[in-house]
Amino acid sequence: MWRHIKEDVLCVFDRDPAARNAFEVLTTYPGVHAVIAHRLSHWLWRHGAKWLARVNSTLARWLTGVEIHPGARIGRRFFIDHGMGVVIGETAEIGDDCTLYHGVTLGGTSWERGKRHPTLGDNVIVGAGAKVLGPLYIGNDARVGSNAVVVKDVPEGTTVVGIPGRVVKKSTVELSPQHVAMAEKLGFDAYGLTKDTPDPVAHAINCILDHVHGMDAKMDKICGAIKELGGEIQDIPIPALDADEIKEALPDDRPLDRPEGERAGQ
Repeated sequence: MWRHIKEDVLCVFDRDPAARNAFEVLTTYPGVHAVIAHRLSHWLWRHGAKWLARVNSTLARWLTGVEIHPGARIGRRFFIDHGMGVVIGETAEIGDDCTLYHGVTLGGTSWERGKRHPTLGDNVIVGAGAKVLGPLYIGNDARVGSNAVVVKDVPEGTTVVGIPGRVVKKSTVELSPQHVAMAEKLGFDAYGLTKDTPDPVAHAINCILDHVHGMDAKMDKICGAIKELGGEIQDIPIPALDADEIKEALPDDRPLDRPEGERAGQ
């Protein structure tokens, strides 16, 4: 246990540039205090002193604002940044080198006994205000964006954002001039917020635009072939897309400029 506590203190320097020395971290970081208290509470819990373990965890909650059930299993080098409002349930399991920011809940969705809280793999980061609910699994190296609500498993190495949580994938689509022109008209970047992190709403609109452009090109070829055969086609004006109406239909809270490398908790 003491080896784990030492690692919990030293890992702060890798994840918080504001940390200056071990004494400061050990005496002023509530997230570190909460983890140290949990190490003791969990040891008492496993050795049958469950009431005493609950008392110790309650005192830690009063002092730090972090509530960790003594039954939760937490791996090595665990860091809670800022800490206030973090809740970790009884059957939660957290791997090594994980980081949680303030306001995170690893909660359950059932009153039934047994496994009802999440399991986090190694090197997982959960951003501020995120809720991970139920006996689901968050894969190694996954990232949960701030204020996301996750209710199903998350694959390894992926990033989840939104309510409900959706996996954000890098875009591999090459932008065409039509996409860029229409995107500028509508007021959002083609195929997403950046080239690497597409906005689901923008992606859906671009899929519709792809279809429209494809249909236009196909109709032009059909009309040209009919005219070559001597047929007559009435020129019917096609209504222009009303960019203002489409922009009004888009939600105002879309994350317009989140860079790929942004830390999940900030």
